[in-house]
Amino acid sequence: MGDLRRDGTGLLRLAGATDGATDGATDGAGRADGAGRADGAGIPLEIAASYRARTRGLLGRTGIAGALLLTPAASVHTLGMRFAIDVAYLDRRLRVLAVRTMPPGRLGRPRLRARHVLEAEAGAMAAWGLVPGAEVTVERQAGRDGAGGHRSGA
Repeated sequence: MGDLRRDGTGLLRLAGATDGATDGATDGAGRADGAGRADGAGIPLEIAASYRARTRGLLGRTGIAGALLLTPAASVHTLGMRFAIDVAYLDRRLRVLAVRTMPPGRLGRPRLRARHVLEAEAGAMAAWGLVPGAEVTVERQAGRDGAGGHRSGA
């Protein structure tokens, strides 16, 4: 998981989801409109690995297309946020430990085994089919981080 140590972008995929895995259409954020899981193209992902990027998180934004992965992280807050978010706590193998929806102005409890936290707009994770026990993979995109095509996780 060395490629999760730098800020950057990538694609988030549910383990087992492949191209053409769903019959439903998706919106621009990669949410399925009826199938209940992410499409095979993956979910746009921002990776916040530096202290500065993790501290900034989603503050000051009015929304997010896709998801934000905070790493390392075991808890989050929504103080100063403008919108409700879904939060998934992930273990070191990128397995989902818990999924919660947090309205603005809340403090999340730390999760004992959590090593990463995934954030998205409220309702997105349910639409993707992200539930406790699911595994995700992260595929880095080529660009400024130079780690294109490398996979992390399970």
